[in-house]
Amino acid sequence: MDTYSAPGALLENLTDAEVLAAVNTAVDSLDDKDSVAVAQAASAGIARLEAVRFRALAQLNRHRDGARSVTQEVAFALSVTDNHAGALVATADAVTTRLPRTLELMDQGKLAGFGAMKVATATAWLSDEDARAVDALLEDRIPGKNPDQIRKAANHAANTVDPDGAGARTEHHREGRRLTLRHGETGVASIEVEDAPVEKAAAAYQRIDRAARALNTRDETRTLDQLRADVALDLLLSGQGGTSERSEVFLYMDLFTYLGFNNDPAELAGHGSVPAALARHIATGPNTVLRRIITDPVSGQVLDLGRDRYRPTAGLDEFVRVRDRECRRPGCHRPAQTCDIDHSLPWHHGGHTNADELIDLCRRDHRLKDEPGWTYHLAPGGTLTITTPTGQGYDSSPPSLHPPRPAPLADEPPPF
Repeated sequence: MDTYSAPGALLENLTDAEVLAAVNTAVDSLDDKDSVAVAQAASAGIARLEAVRFRALAQLNRHRDGARSVTQEVAFALSVTDNHAGALVATADAVTTRLPRTLELMDQGKLAGFGAMKVATATAWLSDEDARAVDALLEDRIPGKNPDQIRKAANHAANTVDPDGAGARTEHHREGRRLTLRHGETGVASIEVEDAPVEKAAAAYQRIDRAARALNTRDETRTLDQLRADVALDLLLSGQGGTSERSEVFLYMDLFTYLGFNNDPAELAGHGSVPAALARHIATGPNTVLRRIITDPVSGQVLDLGRDRYRPTAGLDEFVRVRDRECRRPGCHRPAQTCDIDHSLPWHHGGHTNADELIDLCRRDHRLKDEPGWTYHLAPGGTLTITTPTGQGYDSSPPSLHPPRPAPLADEPPPF
């Protein structure tokens, strides 16, 4: 058969390995139709591999009897965020127990892992029997659909199978409301009230929209979207409707950057690198407090300080937070000022309350430290090694405030 007269026919009969080989050797010769066919074949292969991954994660979860630390180990092993790891583990458990037809669609290459996660989320509140009923209803409805269509179809099927439970589900979702902060590209972030009561969220939006439109005069240079964002932030920060509170962020920049002698990037704890111009803008704000930090001139690490008491002094507490910037578990970026100060070696096992043995851990990772099979070792240089129950080691070091520099020769003058 002529490939170009029926571009997908030949490719549909190829194995995944053959498709990859064809793409790697002849991708530049593919026409548009063949390019689409190869992309479709690759997506089907990825779906099959995701099914394998779900089975493996479900097996791990069964071996650990559903221990909460499974999520953290998966996050380490797959280099994903904790939230994504938790969703992967929950979906793996669902598709290997109560959603067998959803897993079969993945085996056939007809449903991607992200779509399967939508089904798992929509059916999480159902009994096993009702979840299997939804699974059967969706078998012919979700192949070829995008994730949003799958979510809507799965939610509709779940509400149809258990209409009485739908009200309880809604109430459960409303009880799960939370405020989240997501860091984006350099210098921007998003704040969101998730799962808020719909009537309150709609009313809040209308209030913000009215205020933004009132500011949208002929001389206003900001767009309406920008005005809404600015109004929302001003309402949160000005104290209108609630008590105004002082907020604190840690911004790290060297003196020469602050003075404008160079444009080295600075770092905002929890967010990451920010351009020098933005750092100077933040640092020169009317409520900004500047503080000098002494570093080792060679390594760039914050110099040590210690107290041999169980509860850290206020100064030691602040020192550890400034030094660590964020939660010390690799991959966790919660700012240090929201974390717990913890002993790397338990105090009742001979640990000391000094900067050499104290680290910042968010509350979740503080609890993870007590899970069976997890060990934490803090080396003298500040490197924290976390070993998981499967023996995998992951390192974390407090960031230096400047790049390491060669030690000066004995006869060299000081840099300034």
